[in-house]
Amino acid sequence: MKALVFVASGALFGFLLSAARATDYTAIHGMFLLKDLHLFGVIGVAVATAALGLWLVRRAGVRALGGTPISLAHKPFHNAVFAGGIVFGIGWALSGTCPGTALAQLGEGKAYALATVLGIVGGTWLRQRQTSPPKVA
Repeated sequence: MKALVFVASGALFGFLLSAARATDYTAIHGMFLLKDLHLFGVIGVAVATAALGLWLVRRAGVRALGGTPISLAHKPFHNAVFAGGIVFGIGWALSGTCPGTALAQLGEGKAYALATVLGIVGGTWLRQRQTSPPKVA
């Protein structure tokens, strides 16, 4: 039952991304050229919704699956965050998608999103290999 809720939530999220034209390469390109600013509004609404949702969840005392209280830890700034943000932004501008919208684009049948999804999976795999301790046989 839980899996069905997650699939339905993901499908609804993808539908909303598509309806907001957040999966449209032309709209994303226009955003980066500062010609089509509606996606800035979409992002702003998403941030506000997440902030309100987190506030409500914390106020209600909801706990994570492990039983710990839900919280956001302060993450200090370091140069890797800046460099990662630059790489992410360049990739977003060139591919016309970010991780969430890439999956929605695949759902829409946009085959070019497959290259982005493969890049996300490959980059995550490479990063995981770098940070994982060596396995002892």
